[in-house]
Amino acid sequence: MTVHDIRSFNRFYTNVIGALDHGRHLNAPYTLTESRVLYELAHTEHVDAADLRIRLSLDAGYLSRILGRFEQAGLVERGSSDKDSRRRRITLTARGRGAAELLDERARESAGTLLAGVPASERERLGDALRTVRELLGDGRAAPHPENVLLREPGPGDLGWIVARNGAVYAAEFGWNTEYEGLVARIVADFAQDHDPHLERVWIAELDGRPVGCVMCVRDEAPGTARLRLLLVEPEARGLGIGDRLVRACADFARGVGYRELVLWTNDVLASARSVYLRHGFVLVGERPHRSFGADLVGQDWKMTLHKSAD
Repeated sequence: MTVHDIRSFNRFYTNVIGALDHGRHLNAPYTLTESRVLYELAHTEHVDAADLRIRLSLDAGYLSRILGRFEQAGLVERGSSDKDSRRRRITLTARGRGAAELLDERARESAGTLLAGVPASERERLGDALRTVRELLGDGRAAPHPENVLLREPGPGDLGWIVARNGAVYAAEFGWNTEYEGLVARIVADFAQDHDPHLERVWIAELDGRPVGCVMCVRDEAPGTARLRLLLVEPEARGLGIGDRLVRACADFARGVGYRELVLWTNDVLASARSVYLRHGFVLVGERPHRSFGADLVGQDWKMTLHKSAD
Protein backbone atom coordinates (compact mmCIF):
# COMPACT_ATOMS: atom_id res chain seq x y z
CA MET A 1 0.00 0.00 0.00
CA THR A 2 1.41 3.39 -1.05
CA VAL A 3 0.29 7.02 -1.01
CA HIS A 4 -0.37 6.65 -4.75
CA ASP A 5 -2.77 3.75 -4.04
CA ILE A 6 -4.75 5.86 -1.57
CA ARG A 7 -4.92 8.85 -3.92
CA SER A 8 -5.97 6.62 -6.80
CA PHE A 9 -8.72 5.04 -4.71
CA ASN A 10 -9.89 8.47 -3.56
CA ARG A 11 -10.25 9.68 -7.16
CA PHE A 12 -12.10 6.49 -8.09
CA TYR A 13 -14.46 6.65 -5.11
CA THR A 14 -15.19 10.36 -5.54
CA ASN A 15 -16.21 9.69 -9.12
CA VAL A 16 -18.39 6.70 -8.17
CA ILE A 17 -20.19 8.35 -5.30
CA GLY A 18 -20.78 11.58 -7.19
CA ALA A 19 -19.78 13.80 -4.27
CA LEU A 20 -18.50 16.54 -6.59
CA ASP A 21 -21.91 16.78 -8.25
CA HIS A 22 -23.99 16.45 -5.10
CA GLY A 23 -26.71 18.95 -6.03
CA ARG A 24 -27.45 17.35 -9.42
CA HIS A 25 -27.60 13.80 -8.09
CA LEU A 26 -29.94 14.66 -5.22
CA ASN A 27 -31.79 17.43 -7.07
CA ALA A 28 -31.18 19.58 -3.99
CA PRO A 29 -30.53 23.33 -3.56
CA TYR A 30 -27.86 22.63 -0.93
CA THR A 31 -24.13 22.08 -1.23
CA LEU A 32 -22.55 18.89 0.09
CA THR A 33 -21.41 20.71 3.25
CA GLU A 34 -24.87 22.22 3.82
CA SER A 35 -26.42 18.76 3.43
CA ARG A 36 -23.97 17.36 5.99
CA VAL A 37 -25.01 20.09 8.44
CA LEU A 38 -28.69 19.30 7.91
CA TYR A 39 -28.02 15.59 8.38
CA GLU A 40 -26.21 16.14 11.69
CA LEU A 41 -28.95 18.42 12.98
CA ALA A 42 -31.62 15.86 12.06
CA HIS A 43 -29.85 12.91 13.67
CA THR A 44 -28.26 14.41 16.79
CA GLU A 45 -30.21 15.58 19.82
CA HIS A 46 -29.30 18.80 21.67
CA VAL A 47 -26.49 19.96 19.39
CA ASP A 48 -24.60 23.22 19.91
CA ALA A 49 -22.90 25.20 17.14
CA ALA A 50 -19.48 24.52 18.69
CA ASP A 51 -20.14 20.77 18.77
CA LEU A 52 -21.33 20.86 15.17
CA ARG A 53 -18.20 22.72 14.05
CA ILE A 54 -15.90 20.16 15.71
CA ARG A 55 -17.84 17.13 14.48
CA LEU A 56 -17.81 18.29 10.86
CA SER A 57 -14.33 19.91 11.01
CA LEU A 58 -15.67 23.21 9.71
CA ASP A 59 -14.32 26.73 10.04
CA ALA A 60 -16.36 28.67 12.62
CA GLY A 61 -17.08 31.53 10.21
CA TYR A 62 -18.09 29.18 7.39
CA LEU A 63 -20.48 27.27 9.67
CA SER A 64 -21.93 30.53 11.00
CA ARG A 65 -22.70 31.69 7.44
CA ILE A 66 -24.40 28.35 6.65
CA LEU A 67 -26.51 28.55 9.79
CA GLY A 68 -27.36 32.16 9.00
CA ARG A 69 -28.67 31.16 5.58
CA PHE A 70 -30.62 28.28 7.13
CA GLU A 71 -32.15 30.65 9.69
CA GLN A 72 -33.21 33.12 7.01
CA ALA A 73 -34.80 30.24 5.08
CA GLY A 74 -36.72 29.11 8.17
CA LEU A 75 -34.85 25.82 8.45
CA VAL A 76 -33.27 26.29 11.89
CA GLU A 77 -33.74 28.17 15.13
CA ARG A 78 -30.91 29.33 17.39
CA GLY A 79 -31.18 29.68 21.15
CA SER A 80 -29.18 29.40 24.36
CA SER A 81 -27.42 26.09 24.96
CA ASP A 82 -28.55 23.85 27.81
CA LYS A 83 -24.89 23.19 28.64
CA ASP A 84 -23.51 26.73 28.53
CA SER A 85 -25.41 30.00 28.12
CA ARG A 86 -22.46 31.39 26.14
CA ARG A 87 -22.98 28.74 23.47
CA ARG A 88 -25.74 28.58 20.86
CA ARG A 89 -28.06 25.61 20.51
CA ILE A 90 -29.23 24.80 16.97
CA THR A 91 -32.62 23.20 16.37
CA LEU A 92 -34.32 22.24 13.12
CA THR A 93 -37.75 23.73 12.49
CA ALA A 94 -40.54 21.63 11.02
CA ARG A 95 -39.55 22.99 7.61
CA GLY A 96 -35.91 22.15 8.25
CA ARG A 97 -36.75 18.63 9.34
CA GLY A 98 -38.78 18.16 6.18
CA ALA A 99 -35.83 19.32 4.07
CA ALA A 100 -33.49 16.94 5.91
CA GLU A 101 -35.89 14.02 5.46
CA LEU A 102 -36.18 14.73 1.73
CA LEU A 103 -32.40 14.84 1.37
CA ASP A 104 -32.08 11.61 3.36
CA GLU A 105 -34.65 9.89 1.17
CA ARG A 106 -32.91 10.97 -2.04
CA ALA A 107 -29.51 9.96 -0.66
CA ARG A 108 -30.87 6.50 0.19
CA GLU A 109 -32.29 6.19 -3.33
CA SER A 110 -28.95 7.22 -4.82
CA ALA A 111 -27.04 4.72 -2.65
CA GLY A 112 -29.59 2.05 -3.51
CA THR A 113 -29.04 2.66 -7.21
CA LEU A 114 -25.30 2.31 -6.71
CA LEU A 115 -25.72 -0.89 -4.68
CA ALA A 116 -28.08 -2.36 -7.26
CA GLY A 117 -25.10 -2.78 -9.58
CA VAL A 118 -23.40 -5.11 -7.10
CA PRO A 119 -24.45 -8.78 -7.26
CA ALA A 120 -26.28 -9.92 -4.13
CA SER A 121 -23.63 -12.60 -3.57
CA GLU A 122 -20.92 -9.90 -3.33
CA ARG A 123 -22.67 -7.39 -1.07
CA GLU A 124 -21.54 -8.93 2.21
CA ARG A 125 -17.93 -8.82 0.98
CA LEU A 126 -18.38 -5.17 -0.01
CA GLY A 127 -19.82 -4.36 3.44
CA ASP A 128 -16.89 -6.05 5.16
CA ALA A 129 -14.44 -4.10 3.00
CA LEU A 130 -16.10 -0.77 3.78
CA ARG A 131 -16.09 -1.51 7.52
CA THR A 132 -12.41 -2.45 7.32
CA VAL A 133 -11.55 0.89 5.69
CA ARG A 134 -13.45 2.78 8.39
CA GLU A 135 -11.81 0.82 11.20
CA LEU A 136 -8.28 1.29 9.86
CA LEU A 137 -8.48 4.88 8.61
CA GLY A 138 -11.31 6.31 10.69
CA ASP A 139 -12.22 6.39 14.35
CA GLY A 140 -13.24 2.73 14.52
CA ARG A 141 -10.44 2.07 16.99
CA ALA A 142 -12.05 4.45 19.51
CA ALA A 143 -14.86 3.48 21.85
CA PRO A 144 -18.40 3.81 20.41
CA HIS A 145 -20.01 7.16 21.09
CA PRO A 146 -23.76 7.86 21.56
CA GLU A 147 -23.62 10.57 18.91
CA ASN A 148 -22.66 7.96 16.30
CA VAL A 149 -25.99 6.16 16.78
CA LEU A 150 -28.65 6.77 14.13
CA LEU A 151 -32.31 5.80 14.37
CA ARG A 152 -33.77 5.02 10.96
CA GLU A 153 -36.53 3.14 9.18
CA PRO A 154 -35.82 -0.47 8.20
CA GLY A 155 -34.28 -1.19 4.83
CA PRO A 156 -34.07 -4.44 2.84
CA GLY A 157 -32.94 -7.27 5.10
CA ASP A 158 -33.54 -5.38 8.37
CA LEU A 159 -36.73 -7.23 9.29
CA GLY A 160 -34.89 -10.50 8.85
CA TRP A 161 -32.10 -9.11 11.03
CA ILE A 162 -34.66 -8.42 13.79
CA VAL A 163 -35.73 -12.07 13.78
CA ALA A 164 -32.20 -13.46 13.64
CA ARG A 165 -30.72 -11.24 16.33
CA ASN A 166 -33.65 -11.64 18.73
CA GLY A 167 -33.30 -15.39 18.43
CA ALA A 168 -29.51 -15.36 18.86
CA VAL A 169 -29.27 -12.79 21.68
CA TYR A 170 -31.98 -14.29 23.87
CA ALA A 171 -30.65 -17.81 23.32
CA ALA A 172 -27.16 -16.68 24.36
CA GLU A 173 -28.22 -14.59 27.37
CA PHE A 174 -31.21 -16.52 28.75
CA GLY A 175 -31.11 -19.92 27.06
CA TRP A 176 -34.44 -19.42 25.28
CA ASN A 177 -35.19 -21.96 22.59
CA THR A 178 -36.46 -21.56 19.03
CA GLU A 179 -40.01 -21.05 20.29
CA TYR A 180 -39.08 -17.45 20.97
CA GLU A 181 -37.50 -16.95 17.55
CA GLY A 182 -40.68 -18.37 16.04
CA LEU A 183 -42.77 -15.84 17.96
CA VAL A 184 -40.57 -12.98 16.73
CA ALA A 185 -40.81 -14.29 13.16
CA ARG A 186 -44.63 -14.25 13.33
CA ILE A 187 -44.68 -10.70 14.75
CA VAL A 188 -42.34 -9.44 12.05
CA ALA A 189 -44.15 -11.33 9.27
CA ASP A 190 -47.51 -9.87 10.35
CA PHE A 191 -46.01 -6.37 10.24
CA ALA A 192 -44.37 -6.91 6.85
CA GLN A 193 -47.51 -8.36 5.30
CA ASP A 194 -50.05 -5.85 6.59
CA HIS A 195 -49.41 -2.66 8.54
CA ASP A 196 -50.62 0.93 8.45
CA PRO A 197 -47.54 3.15 7.96
CA HIS A 198 -49.39 6.08 9.51
CA LEU A 199 -50.11 4.20 12.74
CA GLU A 200 -47.37 1.56 12.93
CA ARG A 201 -43.63 1.82 12.60
CA VAL A 202 -40.26 0.09 13.09
CA TRP A 203 -37.00 1.75 14.11
CA ILE A 204 -33.52 0.37 13.53
CA ALA A 205 -30.67 1.75 15.65
CA GLU A 206 -27.52 1.92 13.54
CA LEU A 207 -23.97 2.37 14.84
CA ASP A 208 -21.09 2.90 12.42
CA GLY A 209 -23.13 1.56 9.53
CA ARG A 210 -24.46 -1.63 11.15
CA PRO A 211 -27.75 -2.33 12.95
CA VAL A 212 -27.40 -2.68 16.73
CA GLY A 213 -30.98 -2.28 18.00
CA CYS A 214 -34.66 -2.18 17.12
CA VAL A 215 -38.18 -1.58 18.37
CA MET A 216 -41.68 -1.77 16.88
CA CYS A 217 -44.85 0.23 17.47
CA VAL A 218 -48.00 -1.59 16.33
CA ARG A 219 -51.74 -1.31 16.88
CA ASP A 220 -53.12 -3.24 19.83
CA GLU A 221 -56.49 -4.96 19.89
CA ALA A 222 -57.81 -2.40 22.41
CA PRO A 223 -59.11 0.79 20.73
CA GLY A 224 -56.77 3.78 21.01
CA THR A 225 -53.89 1.61 22.20
CA ALA A 226 -50.47 1.01 20.66
CA ARG A 227 -48.12 -1.82 21.61
CA LEU A 228 -44.35 -1.59 21.92
CA ARG A 229 -42.71 -4.80 20.71
CA LEU A 230 -39.30 -6.41 20.20
CA LEU A 231 -37.08 -3.86 21.93
CA LEU A 232 -33.52 -5.11 21.46
CA VAL A 233 -30.03 -3.65 21.85
CA GLU A 234 -26.97 -5.68 20.89
CA PRO A 235 -24.72 -6.46 23.88
CA GLU A 236 -21.70 -4.60 22.48
CA ALA A 237 -23.81 -1.45 21.92
CA ARG A 238 -25.29 -1.22 25.41
CA GLY A 239 -24.44 1.72 27.64
CA LEU A 240 -24.94 4.26 24.83
CA GLY A 241 -28.55 5.11 25.67
CA ILE A 242 -29.88 3.27 22.63
CA GLY A 243 -32.69 1.56 24.55
CA ASP A 244 -33.85 4.92 25.90
CA ARG A 245 -33.80 6.47 22.44
CA LEU A 246 -35.76 3.60 20.92
CA VAL A 247 -38.44 3.67 23.64
CA ARG A 248 -38.66 7.47 23.42
CA ALA A 249 -39.07 7.31 19.64
CA CYS A 250 -41.83 4.73 20.00
CA ALA A 251 -43.67 6.74 22.68
CA ASP A 252 -43.32 10.04 20.79
CA PHE A 253 -44.63 8.45 17.60
CA ALA A 254 -47.58 6.82 19.38
CA ARG A 255 -48.45 10.08 21.11
CA GLY A 256 -48.07 12.07 17.90
CA VAL A 257 -50.50 9.94 15.90
CA GLY A 258 -53.13 10.05 18.63
CA TYR A 259 -52.90 6.82 20.60
CA ARG A 260 -54.16 7.18 24.18
CA GLU A 261 -52.07 4.39 25.69
CA LEU A 262 -48.86 2.51 24.94
CA VAL A 263 -48.62 -1.02 26.34
CA LEU A 264 -46.05 -3.81 26.31
CA TRP A 265 -45.48 -7.35 27.53
CA THR A 266 -42.13 -8.49 28.87
CA ASN A 267 -40.65 -10.95 31.35
CA ASP A 268 -39.20 -10.35 34.79
CA VAL A 269 -35.73 -11.61 33.82
CA LEU A 270 -35.25 -8.63 31.48
CA ALA A 271 -34.11 -6.28 34.22
CA SER A 272 -32.32 -3.74 32.00
CA ALA A 273 -35.37 -3.29 29.78
CA ARG A 274 -37.62 -2.81 32.82
CA SER A 275 -35.34 0.01 34.00
CA VAL A 276 -35.78 1.73 30.65
CA TYR A 277 -39.57 1.35 30.79
CA LEU A 278 -39.70 2.83 34.29
CA ARG A 279 -37.62 5.84 33.26
CA HIS A 280 -40.08 6.62 30.49
CA GLY A 281 -43.21 6.44 32.63
CA PHE A 282 -44.47 2.90 32.10
CA VAL A 283 -46.36 1.38 35.05
CA LEU A 284 -46.52 -2.33 35.87
CA VAL A 285 -50.18 -3.39 35.74
CA GLY A 286 -50.02 -7.19 35.99
CA GLU A 287 -47.85 -10.28 36.38
CA ARG A 288 -48.40 -13.97 35.62
CA PRO A 289 -46.05 -16.98 35.72
CA HIS A 290 -45.81 -19.05 32.55
CA ARG A 291 -43.70 -21.68 30.86
CA SER A 292 -42.43 -20.44 27.51
CA PHE A 293 -39.31 -20.53 25.34
CA GLY A 294 -38.03 -23.51 27.33
CA ALA A 295 -37.95 -21.60 30.64
CA ASP A 296 -40.11 -20.82 33.68
CA LEU A 297 -40.84 -17.10 33.49
CA VAL A 298 -43.00 -14.38 35.00
CA GLY A 299 -44.72 -12.35 32.31
CA GLN A 300 -45.39 -8.68 32.97
CA ASP A 301 -47.82 -6.21 31.44
CA TRP A 302 -46.81 -2.54 31.44
CA LYS A 303 -48.77 0.55 30.41
CA MET A 304 -48.05 4.22 29.70
CA THR A 305 -50.79 6.84 29.44
CA LEU A 306 -50.18 9.09 26.43
CA HIS A 307 -53.36 11.16 26.33
CA LYS A 308 -56.04 11.53 28.98
CA SER A 309 -59.46 10.32 27.89
CA ALA A 310 -62.20 12.87 27.24
CA ASP A 311 -64.01 11.63 30.34
